[in-house]
Amino acid sequence: MYMYDTTIRVRYNETDRMGYLHHGYYPIYFEIARTEMLRSVGTTYRLMEDNGIVMPVYSLRVDYKLPAFYDELLTIRSVITELPVIRLNIEYEVYNEMEIMICTGATTNVFVNGKTRKPIRATEEILERFAEYFN
Repeated sequence: MYMYDTTIRVRYNETDRMGYLHHGYYPIYFEIARTEMLRSVGTTYRLMEDNGIVMPVYSLRVDYKLPAFYDELLTIRSVITELPVIRLNIEYEVYNEMEIMICTGATTNVFVNGKTRKPIRATEEILERFAEYFN
């Protein structure tokens, strides 16, 4: 299993009239967390795309529990429980500053050949970067 925490501060423009973080920003926060998690194991979307791999989102789930508010520092925990061979499945937990879970969610991204748009197996390099967490 691999776990990585990313912190994001809620900006004013992301809140609605009630002062809540607008629900549409959670998937964006998940994407930021996913990008930073990939960087933490030594790879990036840019590197994968330069090598002909794209990773479209296959599925997205968001479960709201409590609101987040302007200027709160949120922690987005990204959890991978299986080696990403064909798919990258990530579970997310969002915590507020009081360490209360306010949202959960999940995404599945698929490794795809950038030219043919067909699903492919992750490269050996990507598998090696994650392997130490799943042995």
